[in-house]
Amino acid sequence: MMAFSLRNIVAFLPLFHASIVVATLPSCQTCGSPEPSPPAPEPEAFPPEPEVPEPYPPELAPYPEPDQSPEPSEAPIDDDGVFDVTNYGAVADGGTECSSAFSAAWHAACDYPWNSTIYIPEGTFLVGPISFRGPCYNDRSPNVEIRGTLFALSSLSSFKSSYWISFKNLQGLTLIGGPEYGKLDGQGAVEAWKEPSCEKSARCKKLITSIDFINVSHATISNITLSNSKGFHLGLHGSKNIKIYNVKIIAPEDSPNTDGIHVSNSSNISIFSSTIGVGDDCVSIGPGSKNVSVSNIRCGPGHGISLGKYKNEKDVVGINVRNCTINGTENGIRMKTWPGDRPSNAYNMTFEDIVMVNVSNPIIIDQEYCPSHKCKSNEPSMVKLKDIFIKNINGTYSTKSAVIFLCSSEAPCENVQLVNINLNYLVPNSPRQGRLNIKGFLNGLQVINSRF
Repeated sequence: MMAFSLRNIVAFLPLFHASIVVATLPSCQTCGSPEPSPPAPEPEAFPPEPEVPEPYPPELAPYPEPDQSPEPSEAPIDDDGVFDVTNYGAVADGGTECSSAFSAAWHAACDYPWNSTIYIPEGTFLVGPISFRGPCYNDRSPNVEIRGTLFALSSLSSFKSSYWISFKNLQGLTLIGGPEYGKLDGQGAVEAWKEPSCEKSARCKKLITSIDFINVSHATISNITLSNSKGFHLGLHGSKNIKIYNVKIIAPEDSPNTDGIHVSNSSNISIFSSTIGVGDDCVSIGPGSKNVSVSNIRCGPGHGISLGKYKNEKDVVGINVRNCTINGTENGIRMKTWPGDRPSNAYNMTFEDIVMVNVSNPIIIDQEYCPSHKCKSNEPSMVKLKDIFIKNINGTYSTKSAVIFLCSSEAPCENVQLVNINLNYLVPNSPRQGRLNIKGFLNGLQVINSRF
């Protein structure tokens, strides 16, 4: 244990080794419309586009598709290209499964030669697993506007894939709701969270992501509320140039594996001005992520904001977390890798202007991360963590250590800066403030104007 109360002091450790160990549906037959007349032919000025094989993002295997019933024929549309799902048989009664109607509306909008919008009106819709796929006409995605409330099927057996709603191979998508609408409830509490695998291990055997973006580019997600997912609430995989803002994500503190937003193999992602309180990480940034910005996020409850490098995966580069408030979480900002991870890198990471309120572990590097307790702990992680800048962190913490560095003995943490860190231990009449726990090797640690 070491206590730090430093003012304008720079401590440079070219090679630091300490031995302190830290304990630390089938488709619904009632949703479709009666058999309508055949669709009108497309305008001659826009001949049908030849079929193009659907690309999948590199590094990702295709998801198996759920069985779908034959699609209803095209229903009438408004002059402005709005495709209302109720015109395709969706019933807003909360009990009629409506994935076939949603799918039919999507296909009609996707083939429409001008700007189009899938419109989900006010009301409650029960929706099974569904995939909104592209590419669409002229490689232009319809927009999706949700004014109602969507409930997922509660049974895990209804899900053959790892998502509830997916958007795949699309460009220019806008998914939008509103202040009092645009709600999606995964109904995880009914069955998924009670699975024995969730109770016996740190990771549930079957995780269903509520909304999955796969190979999507230049998209916007805003003004929606996600709650009670069976797994992650929102996932981005193999995607780029995505903006997420004014989103609210809610799940109980004890709900398993309910990460708010998970990013992997994606680049140029901006997540801002949102509120996330879940049972796992508020935001988790995984392998292959580049240029990810997280700002103005209110996080808690949950496990904080985490960067995780998984086994045999790509580098993580250019992560910026700024102007966030983390309240009542297990961790604040965390970088984690597994024992035995093969060589890779995570670097150029900045955490700045963050307020911590009663956080258990405000700042933590954990290269011995093993939630299942079944890892080969004698094999050090070979992931190189370097160029980590942590600045202007203020608030309170409830454990004995404000800062924990469990670095690899084979791939030392390198170039870590702590600047203007002011964290107060909540235990009254504590004999001393400020604890920094270190295990492993660090090559270049600076602590400047900090007290914890």
